[in-house]
Amino acid sequence: MTKEKSLQAVLDRVVDGKKVFGASFAVKKDAVTWYGASGNLTIDHPYFIASTTKLFTTALILKLRHEGKLNLDDKVGKFIDPAILAGLHVYKGREYSQELTIRHLLAHTSGLPDYFQDKGANKKSLEDELMAGEDQFWTFEQAIERTKRISALFVPETKAKYSDANFQILGKIIEAITGESYTVNCQQSIIQPLELTKTYLYQDSTDETPKTLYYKSKELKIPKAMTSFGPDGGMVSTSADMLVFIEAFFTGRLFPQAYIDELQDWKRIFPPMRAGIGIHLFKLPWIFNPTGAIPYFIGHSGLSGALAYYSPQENLYVAGTVNQLAHSDISFRTMISLALKMR
Repeated sequence: MTKEKSLQAVLDRVVDGKKVFGASFAVKKDAVTWYGASGNLTIDHPYFIASTTKLFTTALILKLRHEGKLNLDDKVGKFIDPAILAGLHVYKGREYSQELTIRHLLAHTSGLPDYFQDKGANKKSLEDELMAGEDQFWTFEQAIERTKRISALFVPETKAKYSDANFQILGKIIEAITGESYTVNCQQSIIQPLELTKTYLYQDSTDETPKTLYYKSKELKIPKAMTSFGPDGGMVSTSADMLVFIEAFFTGRLFPQAYIDELQDWKRIFPPMRAGIGIHLFKLPWIFNPTGAIPYFIGHSGLSGALAYYSPQENLYVAGTVNQLAHSDISFRTMISLALKMR
């Protein structure tokens, strides 16, 4: 079997019509690039990349840092309206809102709760509501208000906990510094320079271009929500575009490559994932990888089953999706299989 056929066979096995209905992946190792799709996705069909969007936000922040317009240890209050920050982070009776820094937000060490996945007073999270089919719009201000209604988790910098609120605020900081919308920043600093022809921020709930998400065996139509995520999860792209982006991210085309080492300050969030500064580490523990044959990957993923990662050991870039919110772990298994087949 040729390498191309063995790679395609990986995707064909993943698409079982029960958990996964479509898969699209692109892989580049050294000078060899492969594109593949199976099921109800084609190679060039756009899909929601969900929280992989956070890499775009990270890249914009690092570009602004390179331009001298911010420092990672700048206090968030330097850029955000005090009224928005007031009461945002209160832990054990003390307020830490004015102590939050850009680094805290990027590294998920802010202690802020997650407005999307953490449960509010009604014992339901926004994620619960959306998975139940309760599609809804929200603004940045509403996301912040929802965050304020959930208790802060810890003193900033003492732990790490993933929170979409962090990247909502980072998006607003980008807008405050540049005087342009998040989408204009993405277009001017990333999408146009890299010629990503099918990548854009989802803003029109009547736009049916992206492949509909799946939750278990059913299509999950939440276009209102998808227009609301913005800098924490609102991008649409293709595997081919994301392959170009993830290589550019790690090779200095968007910000100085020297920053990459600094971003790799890993802290536990959810095994086997660790949070760095604006990026994640996916590394299987020894018990699941006793021979060390499976490389580690750095990049980001999304709840939708989308991901974009780089393997320094293999000099390999991979981007793709299984487009399934209930089984996003399948995307990681697919990534590993493709990486091993590319050897």
